[in-house]
Amino acid sequence: MKLIIINGPNLNLLGKREPEIYGSKTFESYFEDLQSKFPSLELSYYQSNIEGEIIDKLHEVGFDYDGIILNAGAYTHTSVGIGDAVKGIETPVVELHISNVHSREEFRHTSYIAANAKGVLFGFGLKGYDLAIQSFLN
Repeated sequence: MKLIIINGPNLNLLGKREPEIYGSKTFESYFEDLQSKFPSLELSYYQSNIEGEIIDKLHEVGFDYDGIILNAGAYTHTSVGIGDAVKGIETPVVELHISNVHSREEFRHTSYIAANAKGVLFGFGLKGYDLAIQSFLN
């Protein structure tokens, strides 16, 4: 099974940025843990702070992969383009957020991705990525 994790803006700062919300582990370190836990999967990772690059990556993998785990960060709440890209591809997408977006600012309660996603996970910290992978296995 071929899965990709696509992380959006500021997620390259995990381990440094607001550790009280996002924890102190880097995503690269956590990704190595995921690869060890799921050795039978072809698991890849992509991160960009640029909206168009995220859209391009969705277009690139959205017809060939078995699943996409998308943490679009703040673009979740602002990008009609990323929402449309998810709608336009065939590969199922799980929208993911490390924090509980509904316990944060009001603008974070709206997602332009959720309506076209297979499911949405939020508030489980980095463990959410593990849960998202498991959703494709079950």
